[in-house]
Amino acid sequence: MKLFAMLCGIALSCAAQKIPVRGEQVFAKTCATGYCHGPKGGASGAPRLAGRGFTQTYINGVVTRGVPGTGMASFIATLSKGDLTAVVSYVAALNGVSSRDVGEAAASKPALTGEAARGAKLFTEATRGFGRCSTCHQVGDLGISVAAPFAHIPESVAALKALATPNVKTGTMDGESMPVLVLSEGKQGTLFYDLTSAPPVERNAEPGSVKISDGSNWRHVSVIAGYNDAELDAILAYLRTTR
Repeated sequence: MKLFAMLCGIALSCAAQKIPVRGEQVFAKTCATGYCHGPKGGASGAPRLAGRGFTQTYINGVVTRGVPGTGMASFIATLSKGDLTAVVSYVAALNGVSSRDVGEAAASKPALTGEAARGAKLFTEATRGFGRCSTCHQVGDLGISVAAPFAHIPESVAALKALATPNVKTGTMDGESMPVLVLSEGKQGTLFYDLTSAPPVERNAEPGSVKISDGSNWRHVSVIAGYNDAELDAILAYLRTTR
């Protein structure tokens, strides 16, 4: 056991060395405080994060979305884009995932210019609150992956507004109907997003307590109403650069 612990410690130490100091600093100030996680991802009031086998995608989802019903809040509106990416990369390294400094990753990609740069800002613009695209969509390491990854990018604003959403269904629970996006159905229950309001609420229904039927009166165009056509055109320009 001692040898195993020593080897795990060496592995985690090597992984942490690949992560920029920035991620560790953000973690120390934001995550390793009070009754939250311990220093360097150790156990404290909140669960241990180091050496848990978490993937970077999973970590990003938890940091941006939070964990309903627990003290783990969403940090997408409280951390800057750079700090959010850095702390996700830091926790990923504590789990043996090889990650580069956010600055190095950014340097390896062409800088966005013109409408694409404007669209990227609009996609995640914090001043829009939950009315921004990143409330439900994830691009790269930013945003919340409520919806599935983009299979294709609409060719125009008109096509975006007319976007069909066949995966959105109607859920009926306790006599109340709601638009839902089902994540899983099984003997343990039904896990789904309630799209009644923004941000969508993740709910876990007991087996047999919710009835799911095809079709819904929910429309994607209603949740992007806060953007004008020029802004939506810029967002599409940004999304095309990510393909």
